[in-house]
Amino acid sequence: MTDRTITPKHLYDLIQRGESVELVDVRTPVEFREVHAEFARNIPLDAFDPQTVMSDRNGSSPNPLYVICRSGGRAAKACEKLVASGHENVVNVEGGTLAWEEAGLPVKRGKKAVSLERQVRIAAGFLILTGVVLGFAVHPGFFGLSGFVGAGLMFAGITDTCAMGMLISKMPWNQVSECQSK
Repeated sequence: MTDRTITPKHLYDLIQRGESVELVDVRTPVEFREVHAEFARNIPLDAFDPQTVMSDRNGSSPNPLYVICRSGGRAAKACEKLVASGHENVVNVEGGTLAWEEAGLPVKRGKKAVSLERQVRIAAGFLILTGVVLGFAVHPGFFGLSGFVGAGLMFAGITDTCAMGMLISKMPWNQVSECQSK
């Protein structure tokens, strides 16, 4: 595992000095379209293949590959994948795009979207409420739906993976066509 990190400000300073910097943003295409560092390219974590990423780099650069996400968690996972596949020269951008924006660094903005995390909270709340209402109004067996969703949320918290989030990210409203992503 890599513990290498860099602050957004320090990374931007490298760019200002003219250093060659390659930044990969591992958020979903919808999140990327909403706001991203001007020079970042998008490779969503669910489609992140370390060998492909490294072979697609600008030449066989000896420079580090910088990885960013919303707040740092997904970028850390991408860095772990890269290191596990033998690529040590990777650096996670501390605090992600949120910290990049807070530092007042240049971003490219696009269409506003409801975050995936918020969509998961809405869906989970809806399913739990539906289970409770149907449990009282129709049959007590429907309380199982609420229990199932609660167990899923607990599992997501423990494992830091979210099946509901992965499913919701595949929904049509969370897809970006090539012409929309520019």
